[in-house]
Amino acid sequence: QQQFVESGGGLVQPGGSLRLSCAASGFTVNALTIGWFRQAPGKEREGVLCISRWGGVTYYEDSVKGRFSISRDDAKNTVYLQMNSLKPEDTAVYYCAIRRFGCSQNVGYQYWGQGTQVTVSS
Repeated sequence: QQQFVESGGGLVQPGGSLRLSCAASGFTVNALTIGWFRQAPGKEREGVLCISRWGGVTYYEDSVKGRFSISRDDAKNTVYLQMNSLKPEDTAVYYCAIRRFGCSQNVGYQYWGQGTQVTVSS
């Protein structure tokens, strides 16, 4: 079945770093637009970052600019979310999903993964 599997979450101190992975099955990531989303406790899921099928990057969330980055490894068929300078407000379940065409909107995503928990706390 076509799916994404997120991994790499965990408990980190404020200011720490994590690298999340989104491994694709039944897709080729360099032919897809892939977004990272997060959902904090009691809040609606929100878009974080997107990398388009053409390689362009879009930040959906201003608060992560300069701290988070997105990349893909074609050989591993995996997309990564590098998170630096983590803050308690980054605590959430992080998901990846695909969208047809580009990153211009944070809606219309499909084939959501199961999510990986990121907790930032001292």
